Amino acid sequence: MGVEIRFTKWGGRPHWRYTLEPFATDRHGWWLGGRAGILLQRGSEPPVVQPSDVVLLVPPGEPWIASWNDPAANDIALYVDVTTTPVRDGDAVHAVDLDLDVVRWRDGRVDVLDEDEFADHQVRYGYPPEIVTQALETTGDLVARITAGTEPFGAAGAARLAEFSRPA
Repeated sequence: MGVEIRFTKWGGRPHWRYTLEPFATDRHGWWLGGRAGILLQRGSEPPVVQPSDVVLLVPPGEPWIASWNDPAANDIALYVDVTTTPVRDGDAVHAVDLDLDVVRWRDGRVDVLDEDEFADHQVRYGYPPEIVTQALETTGDLVARITAGTEPFGAAGAARLAEFSRPA
């Protein structure tokens, strides 16, 4: 049974959607995985193929969703979308993508992406002040936690990726 991940942008505009396999739950949240070759679709654009296995963490009560990529196949080892708090609804997870992303590159650097998009969308789409504050605070917290290797951003994500990717 697959779980559909449904990201929207503010105001309900479709963003990314794809289906993953649930495979674990722990103190960090709900872990889902996707095999190389799954299709990901952004809005009405043609689907793209995921080049390697990926695992995704939906944390309980946190306004972000994290995904770990095979660092041998991707320059970005960890990609965290700053979102509204994800909502599980049956076989789907819904979250509003708030533009900001925190990434850890294969070489260990940690960066924030799409700050210009976040600034533009605050005005264009009328983000409420509390959403802006939450997104900025979450981003700062994620940078600190990822840089320090605080779990699940230490060994946990890589271990879950290895577990999911192991041949059956």
